[in-house]
Amino acid sequence: TRVMFAIDHAGFSKAIGTISGSQGSLHFDVGDWSSARLDVVVPMHRLDMGDSGWSASVFAPRFLDVKRHPQARFVTTTGLERTNGNRGRACGQLTLRGVTRPLCLDVVFNKAGRYPLPPFRRTIGFSASAMLKRSDYGMTSWQSLVGDDIELRIEAELFRRDDDDAAPTHADAPSAEPPESTPH
Repeated sequence: TRVMFAIDHAGFSKAIGTISGSQGSLHFDVGDWSSARLDVVVPMHRLDMGDSGWSASVFAPRFLDVKRHPQARFVTTTGLERTNGNRGRACGQLTLRGVTRPLCLDVVFNKAGRYPLPPFRRTIGFSASAMLKRSDYGMTSWQSLVGDDIELRIEAELFRRDDDDAAPTHADAPSAEPPESTPH
């Protein structure tokens, strides 16, 4: 799973950061999206701005304050609402920098099936996007230099844990109990 975000940088460009290594669980029935449950933890120390100086600035107390708040967490509060075909909305609570606020993700269900390479786990894939304001999470420094609107994009592949009783081989894969799927 990879989280990408973009934010205005003094009007010159959109600064892009990525975070890998999310862990969590998804309960999802292809036939009944409304019963979906998602709980994901994002390790903020894995954030990469593509430049060590920029990453250090984003980790600092005036922005993400990663030392005090090492994780972000998203938990759905309702099921996943199917809106059209393979598209839907997942609404829940995002906790970022110690502040919890409602957030809805626009979701695309990409595919469910057996992964084509060993260990051939049952895999499911989603793409998601959302917009949020950094000021809603207490990040108000440098408003003339850093935009307030944050564009999120998430690409997630999850495997069904009960396909293999062995520990996951992917470094970013968490452990979870069946029948949950886990980010990959």
